[in-house]
Amino acid sequence: MANTSTQTPRSDHFPFELVRPELERVEISIRHQIRQFDPAVEPYVAYICNTSGKRIRPALAILVGGAAGGVTEEHLKIGVILELIHMATLVHDDIMDGANTRRMVPTANAKWGNALSVLLGDVLFSHSLTLATDFNSIDICRKVGNAAREVCQGEIIQTQRRFDLTFTKAEYFRVIEMKTGALFAAATGLAANLSGLNAETEARLHSYGMKLGTAYQIYDDCLDLVGSEEIVGKTLRTDLIKGKLTLPILNLLETASEAQRMKLNKRILDQEPLDLPVLLGIAEYEGAIESAVDTALNLLAESREDLAPLGKSIHSDALVQITWFLAGLLKKCRR
Repeated sequence: MANTSTQTPRSDHFPFELVRPELERVEISIRHQIRQFDPAVEPYVAYICNTSGKRIRPALAILVGGAAGGVTEEHLKIGVILELIHMATLVHDDIMDGANTRRMVPTANAKWGNALSVLLGDVLFSHSLTLATDFNSIDICRKVGNAAREVCQGEIIQTQRRFDLTFTKAEYFRVIEMKTGALFAAATGLAANLSGLNAETEARLHSYGMKLGTAYQIYDDCLDLVGSEEIVGKTLRTDLIKGKLTLPILNLLETASEAQRMKLNKRILDQEPLDLPVLLGIAEYEGAIESAVDTALNLLAESREDLAPLGKSIHSDALVQITWFLAGLLKKCRR
């Protein structure tokens, strides 16, 4: 069986093109799901669903299906369900962060206010969980429900621990595994399950998704500090304003001088925004970003090892290439 971790990196190649036809079918299915809502609600749901991203979670499910013997309608369906859950979480995230734009368009809360947006997130959650019952499998329903619960719990804990100096790196990793890793892991693990792979292989694929999702969240946390809103297409610096202690900030608190740390701690305890000029004035700031990037790159290297049971195919190779593509994005955060 091939060791996929040894393949040549091609970080400039976007690997989802392989499953573009299947992702187009996912889009058709999402549009079909939009039409299932009450006509008074449908336009709001359509707005959220049409400000789409790259459909990472459906793509992962499809690629695992292809690597495990063939993509089925069930792989597409689980991708749609997880994408709807993801979109629900984004609606709620934007409310909590006070974000005004996402993917270069106004967020739901910017257009219609927080009250309506909360309910929109709720209706997407409930619809996705209802769709999971179409599998007629308690195991699938339970795993989808568990993933949705993990995402929500992760957001609750992160919100509880804003401006909290006792927040540790171990707790940070647990939170991002819940809020981001859980849906990536559900996509890859459930796709393996639906392909009839054994429990050990399903666990390895679940682990791949968890590590990939965790690395992706670290990238997002770095991007919040160093990215450009014009390029990224969403409101940035919200982590700083809201007092979220992400990995770069935790690294900085760990390595800054005593005087600098006291200054940062005071701002956190007083719940003052950790604005970028303050951070840029600390010599260890760039090293804190660098260390966070290295942590994510190590996770990606470990995730490639989890793909070994799939053997060699164009789909398994694409799963490897996803990790190299993300590695390329992470390295840009160092500049």
